[in-house]
Amino acid sequence: MYFDSFADFLAMGNHGFYVWTAYGLSALLIIGNMLFALRQQGRGRAELARRARRDARDNATSSEHLDESGS
Repeated sequence: MYFDSFADFLAMGNHGFYVWTAYGLSALLIIGNMLFALRQQGRGRAELARRARRDARDNATSSEHLDESGS
């Protein structure tokens, strides 16, 4: 498309409000979705680290009990 001026480009043939609102909302949703995914990924990694620590602690505790019982 060819526009005579930057103002015409922004106006988009009197459809500028709709066009730029659609672009803005789309960008907002995409960025929000990316931030949400990154936050969930961080929470997932933290949960996996907690589980690994808990499993290691439980395995160490159970092996101590086995050593004490003589088995």
